[in-house]
Amino acid sequence: MSASSRYSYNYEDYRHTADWLLGQTDIRPKVAIICGSGLGGLADLLDKKTVIPYEDIPNFPKSTVEGHAGHLVFGELKGKQCVCMQGRFHCYEGYNTAIVTYPVRVFFLLGVKTLIVTNAAGGINPDFKVGDIMLIKDHINFPGFGGQNPLCGQNDERFGVRFPCMSDAYDKDLAQLTIQTADKQGCASFFQHGVYCMLTGPTYETVAECKMLQLLGADAVGMSTVPEVVVARHCGLRVLGLSLITNMVVADYDSERRAMHEEVLDTTCKRTKDLQRLVSHLVEKM
Repeated sequence: MSASSRYSYNYEDYRHTADWLLGQTDIRPKVAIICGSGLGGLADLLDKKTVIPYEDIPNFPKSTVEGHAGHLVFGELKGKQCVCMQGRFHCYEGYNTAIVTYPVRVFFLLGVKTLIVTNAAGGINPDFKVGDIMLIKDHINFPGFGGQNPLCGQNDERFGVRFPCMSDAYDKDLAQLTIQTADKQGCASFFQHGVYCMLTGPTYETVAECKMLQLLGADAVGMSTVPEVVVARHCGLRVLGLSLITNMVVADYDSERRAMHEEVLDTTCKRTKDLQRLVSHLVEKM
């Protein structure tokens, strides 16, 4: 059965993928980094790289989005052994949450302890600017409200408990370290923190939807990240989340501005070096 047609996986599926990957590299990662749209260059920072196309990995789906290379990259970053996803999976590609989050449980079985998730997001907070980097302090899981939660179905205690807590989804110690590192790296002028809201996409938001998200307290909105965070916390991984604000949402009916994926990729190119430097120094201090 192909990855794209799977509805769920069992422990043996994840174990098979993890064991296969361990046979392809000598790297034993403790940190995993999921790179969002246009942010795959983070993997280029790794030394002693082993690059594995998703299509070669047992049970792995394929990334179909522009700006997502579709490679799993093992290597060392500032002396720390890491694995990077150059491109993630999304519900709007036709994948369910079991497929979207498949790599996270594989990372857990590889021995990963910390997950860093990055994404491109639309700015909702009017104080934000395009090019800002937002530390995710919390999230709103809209798909989860409608039953699209990756933990639905039978629970396997080898991964985590039936009812995991999410009030501590984003690690406070890692958040504090990120704030300190951003200040030392000269990022303070474009560094924010806030609440990330996930919608499934692939359409960008209507004006009415943007107004609603503002009322709910969301600071940024995107089409990813939350399912991976939920599964990571279920597995007991520490999580750090960073959003690159690549466009501002349209919350005014008189506005002539339009959200476009090209703008997302263009902004990412302009700020990616700063984000790479921040993540690199964070991993060094972990």
